[in-house]
Amino acid sequence: MTYIRKTHRYGLLVPSSNSTQEPEFSQALPDFVSLHTGRLSWSRIDADTVMRSVEEIEFESRKLADADVDVIVLGIAAASVALGKGYDETLIERMEKASGKPATTAATAYRHALTALGIKRVAIAAPWSEAINVTMVNFLTQHGFEVVHSEVMGFVQNTELGRVDPESAYDFGRRADRPQAEAVIIPGGNWPTMSIAGRLEQDIGKPVLTNNCVCIWDALQKIGCRASIPGYGRLLERYLTA
Repeated sequence: MTYIRKTHRYGLLVPSSNSTQEPEFSQALPDFVSLHTGRLSWSRIDADTVMRSVEEIEFESRKLADADVDVIVLGIAAASVALGKGYDETLIERMEKASGKPATTAATAYRHALTALGIKRVAIAAPWSEAINVTMVNFLTQHGFEVVHSEVMGFVQNTELGRVDPESAYDFGRRADRPQAEAVIIPGGNWPTMSIAGRLEQDIGKPVLTNNCVCIWDALQKIGCRASIPGYGRLLERYLTA
């Protein structure tokens, strides 16, 4: 086996019930970046779980800092949009203060990615309930983006979401798309979506931004990694040039 020197360390905070993010990140990250994860207590995709999960954010961030990671990412969109505009920045501040490392969140990554691509109007294909989706729509709207359409699948148990076939994301993304949307957003870190992102993007002719794609992009931008990661859409293939 050939040894590949890892020059960067990526710290990721995931739900304790998540079974998708570590495999997707490990497959997509450049071979010079190693993945290191912490877990936040989380079983259901509901408001109570969303708020309780971030109670552990400092504890898990400090543990990732012990591995001397270069960046820490809260890879949970629902948790980072929960209280609207500015809440993602509050969570970043908590992670950075606890760890001494630069940090970002899934919500932050979405707004940075949309800005980098010059996108203002989006459609959302979400796996969770309408109650959770309202917080995502509100967050984007408060940051000046227009949500022209959104649809939800209604998942509540996160382990069930992790077992869904990736083709469900492809089909649901096509269903949620609208002609006036400039991009389709597919949130949900435990929804296996990265494998279909590039194909869906080609078929609908516009960017497709999945939770895990934007988290990878934003964190690598933050630590100055130059790379092209093909196969997951134009964001990772063309815009990783910090």
